[in-house]
Amino acid sequence: MNKTFLISWVMALAFITPNYISSGSESTIEFVAEQPEEEPSELDLFLDALGYQESGNRYWVVNRYGYMGRYQFGRETLQGLGYYITRKEFLNTPDLQEEAMLKLLNHNKFVLRNYIKHYVGRKVYGVKVTESGMLAAAHLVGPEQVKEFLRTGKVARDGNNTTMTSYMRRFGGYELNLEE
Repeated sequence: MNKTFLISWVMALAFITPNYISSGSESTIEFVAEQPEEEPSELDLFLDALGYQESGNRYWVVNRYGYMGRYQFGRETLQGLGYYITRKEFLNTPDLQEEAMLKLLNHNKFVLRNYIKHYVGRKVYGVKVTESGMLAAAHLVGPEQVKEFLRTGKVARDGNNTTMTSYMRRFGGYELNLEE
């Protein structure tokens, strides 16, 4: 095995990065351990879980109903958030999809603010209510359906027959720390 390959292999295994230091005619290599990546935030974990549920975290997916991207946005929802772009533009711009999702979460949090204050921490119709669960359910069926469930117990479903309560359970308990 050649010496250069061996050194590269050892560096990769040890997760270290070489820093080359040159002083005049001599060069030395100093090995510095890489800093560990930051732990993902609860919001990042929530978005990853929701994106995986919606599309397998694939930004380019369009389902049979025309919902698009990582979070399966409908054109009406995008336009309601102020995005008037083509399907191609939306699918080819992951940063825009992330921005739209954060904007939707903040919008739904505002729409549901009084319900969040009143119901979070309670068990309603057999479901423990959390802010993140409510926002996930609102993404699935809309905030008005979440309000109706909390008032009456009526469980809304999306076009794939997924219940809003399954989203409330699956995505409950994340600390999202969204804007107030």
